[in-house]
Amino acid sequence: MKPNADLRKFLETVTEQFQDLSKQLQRIAVYLECHQSDVVFQRVQDVAEACSVHPSAVVRFAQRFGFSGYSELQSVFRDSLRVDDTSSANYAERIRREAAKGRPDSGAALAHSFIQASKDGLDSLSADFDAPAFEQAVDMLAATRDVYVVGMGRSLSVASYLVYALQNLSKRSHLVSGLGGDPARMAGTMDAGDTLLAISAAPYAPETRQCLEQARSRGAKVVLITDTPMAPICAYADVKLYTREQTAFAFRTLTSTICLAQALFIALAYRLERHAKLPPGDA
Repeated sequence: MKPNADLRKFLETVTEQFQDLSKQLQRIAVYLECHQSDVVFQRVQDVAEACSVHPSAVVRFAQRFGFSGYSELQSVFRDSLRVDDTSSANYAERIRREAAKGRPDSGAALAHSFIQASKDGLDSLSADFDAPAFEQAVDMLAATRDVYVVGMGRSLSVASYLVYALQNLSKRSHLVSGLGGDPARMAGTMDAGDTLLAISAAPYAPETRQCLEQARSRGAKVVLITDTPMAPICAYADVKLYTREQTAFAFRTLTSTICLAQALFIALAYRLERHAKLPPGDA
């Protein structure tokens, strides 16, 4: 096949063919989609190590989509970064400077790196924000009876915040976690009038997938906050919202996900308040 030199179209092609890829190639696809700025400066060995595959698998992935090898595939990401806006160009320069510095020599320098990564993640969230999907999620949550919120591992803090916030609204909320119980069994109490709000990013906790399966089997709606359209759990969701967190020293931030979760709660609160104040004929 002829390689696609447009990054967005290339990623759309990968998404369309994702289910036909091997498990190894799927891991590479998810990594490339979630780390577009990093790929510009990474060697094939770096990508392979991040995906826990052999470098030859990265080359096979490139060839699967018509490229001669990793270098030609990487050029698509580089070209996209060149034509991006000024903030992206500055980001590329910052990456070069950070790479030249190596590890920070102080706690303050490390903190600065995390703050910058969080800012870059928020810029990405703003640029890629899907307003129609967000409105659909608010509509779904406003119309539901009970909201079940599931988050495992690093997503647990986001799920806990949402349950805490939802307790202030006229919605019954339930935290589904691995703390003190079986998540799938807890999710098994859902009914058709309920909504499961799931937060999950790679490597996608199997407990979250089990809860999503429960929701679908019981007729509940599903709103999913995840990191890429290529995530295998996307197949279970009615509405999908995406956040692509940045990394600093091999640790992913949570800033964008928390921001999106807070925005979702505030939008829902405003929707319910507006609905409550409308005259009966306008509600």
